[in-house]
Amino acid sequence: MGLKLAEKGSRWERGKRLPPQVLDLPVEKIRKGWYSDKYFVRTKDVLIRDNHHSRVLMQVFPRQDGVLCGVDEAIAILTLCAERPKELVIKALRDGNRIKAWETVLTIEGDYSTFAHLETVYLGVMARATSVATSVSKVIEAAQGRTVLFFPARFDHYRVQTTDGYAAFVAGATGVSTDAQGAWWGEEGLGTIPHGLIAAYGGDTLAAALAFDRQMPKEIKRIVLVDFDNDCVNTSLAVARAMGERLWGIRLDTARDLRDRSVIPRGMESLGVCPELCWLVRKGLDEEGFSWVKIVVSGGFNVQRLEQFIRLGVPFDAVGVGSSLFKERMDFTADIVQVEGKPCVKVGRRFNPNPRLELVKY
Repeated sequence: MGLKLAEKGSRWERGKRLPPQVLDLPVEKIRKGWYSDKYFVRTKDVLIRDNHHSRVLMQVFPRQDGVLCGVDEAIAILTLCAERPKELVIKALRDGNRIKAWETVLTIEGDYSTFAHLETVYLGVMARATSVATSVSKVIEAAQGRTVLFFPARFDHYRVQTTDGYAAFVAGATGVSTDAQGAWWGEEGLGTIPHGLIAAYGGDTLAAALAFDRQMPKEIKRIVLVDFDNDCVNTSLAVARAMGERLWGIRLDTARDLRDRSVIPRGMESLGVCPELCWLVRKGLDEEGFSWVKIVVSGGFNVQRLEQFIRLGVPFDAVGVGSSLFKERMDFTADIVQVEGKPCVKVGRRFNPNPRLELVKY
């Protein structure tokens, strides 16, 4: 269903719950406990074999502040993979909600034997998605209105791309690099002309750019990578002269241990995609009348580096962020806090009602 959304050109709206069927879960494997810690699978087996059907209230909370994501996937896991899911009463916050440490974000009430085996799975998807959403939100705040492109696919296993891309969307990212990352919210992957295409044309950036321009549909933005020859100013100008208004933007991706030939040596701060390089490229484009050409920066950008660029007034329109988005770590814990309507919780924990929770209707 997610791919159909993308094909139709529609986008899922932030703040709406994702229908469980969109997520394409491996339902049978989850039901059988394939992805669950074994002790939860055995807990379910003991309860069923002993005919012990306690009605419990389970609450889920984070240990850090963040931007919640993965709760819709957690709900889908419960509604598609629990035994008799319609008997469960689920209350939850929404993907994209700001959350505080120890705040209850999800409660599940029902016969524990019907969903005990799912705890590992729903906690895991919430931890992963919330970690990514929280990290992306910090980058977006630091970028202060510049476009943030979510480009970390090459730094992790391909099976996590769809969850990660949705988490980035929830946090406010406006572009992803793979179709899988945009599947749940109806977006296709985007990107620039890579080094590989330039190398295939003998290292000729202009030849690669013109081939891309000839062969790709007009609606695809022409964004050209211009650091192959380590001469970003002259390469940007050559591409702009040849492509004119068909050129949407150029991307600066100079390695962190390399200094572009246009930049005056000033120690470590003049290496990579440094402020001076951005100023020089912007100045060169503007002086030749290419003021519409946007500058995309990439290569090791994180919150601190973006804050520095903003503070210095460095000209850039978008930033591609990759591996730094996986350094955030958010964990969730689930506790039974009531049994048969009466308090029952491990020492050190307590029932923590949250008036923000909404009843999930399905």
